[in-house]
Amino acid sequence: MDISVIIVSYNTKQLLDDCLASVMRNFRASLVTFEVIVVDNVSTDGTRQMLRQKYPTVRSVFNDTNVGFGKANNQGIRMAHGDYILLLNSDTIIPNQAIVKLYRFARRFPNSFVGPKLLNKDGSSQTSCGPFFSLPVVFAALFLKGDSIGLTRWSPTRIKRVDWVSGACMMARREMYLDNLLFDEKIFMYMEEVDLLMRARLKGYKTYFYPGSRIIHLGSGSSINKRSGPVLNIYKGLMYVYQKHYSQTALVSLRVLLQTKAIIAWCIGWLTGNSYLTSTYVQAYKLV
Repeated sequence: MDISVIIVSYNTKQLLDDCLASVMRNFRASLVTFEVIVVDNVSTDGTRQMLRQKYPTVRSVFNDTNVGFGKANNQGIRMAHGDYILLLNSDTIIPNQAIVKLYRFARRFPNSFVGPKLLNKDGSSQTSCGPFFSLPVVFAALFLKGDSIGLTRWSPTRIKRVDWVSGACMMARREMYLDNLLFDEKIFMYMEEVDLLMRARLKGYKTYFYPGSRIIHLGSGSSINKRSGPVLNIYKGLMYVYQKHYSQTALVSLRVLLQTKAIIAWCIGWLTGNSYLTSTYVQAYKLV
């Protein structure tokens, strides 16, 4: 088996259907052998019935509870047979044999994690790789709109070695994941891939961004709270990563940055009558 494609789902029936159909088309004219594993976190929108009826060849795992993104991916990784494993979000569409192209690139760099160029629905570039979240990078992300101006997240036009690639689509040899590089299951959602790739760097593995493979990523398909959820999960993720990987001094500095951001955002929300900002950043402040 060449590739195991692992997809975690949670109430994304239509997105998952579209994703699976595109995955199957991706391999249709290829000699690459593959399997697809879907790990479902207690979807209640008909996802499970759809999988049984439309995709009987897909290996489906139906969890009794929502175990989170990382733990569900780990379940799929442990049961995979492919030489290479592709972790893929359910809110993606695979055009033009993008998985096969990524696989061919990954074989050129067998001791690396690789990720493709992610695109928005309209075909525009989506920032999907970048540097690890050092304090200067966090400062730029929080106060300088670093994502927008290319300081903290990128979408290169050339092959580039990077610190991390998006977990929405990430490929590596199965042996690498099994080299104690499963997701940290204490992280429920967001920052899992950053933590994993930080640990991979310590083991001598590299990470590459490959724009020759292009995948559409619709975004936030499985978010429980699509408004405040991303902000709160990023706060939680940064705090956890710093507690795990950085010094106590760096953790204290991170807390100051996150609290300052929360206070500024709350003040702006209060002055403008924006209840989203006030409620979200009150919760965010309490997290640090």
